[in-house]
Amino acid sequence: MRLGYAATVAETEPVVACTLGAAERSDTLRRWDRLRRLAALTHRLTDDGVRVAFRDDAGVEAEVRALVAVEADCCAWATWSVTREDPLIVLEVRSTGSGIAALHALFAPAG
Repeated sequence: MRLGYAATVAETEPVVACTLGAAERSDTLRRWDRLRRLAALTHRLTDDGVRVAFRDDAGVEAEVRALVAVEADCCAWATWSVTREDPLIVLEVRSTGSGIAALHALFAPAG
């Protein structure tokens, strides 16, 4: 008998699922869309997720951080960070495996 452990891809890849209810999910998506329409300056898909830069207008950083708090709880399969790169507020979201495609779809340009 050989001792050891070999993880499969399914065992190491995060489960990509949102734990918000339908109404919360709809509200959160509406808030993201509004924020992107009003304050997003750049939007770039990255190899492991997405990077969005927002204008540092009144209330923008607070709304980005509020949305990230919701997302970090319901979508723990991704890493959410908000930084200030004056004069911008920068959101970076990263994941692995199918989480990357989920982030690309979530942050796809409207239209």
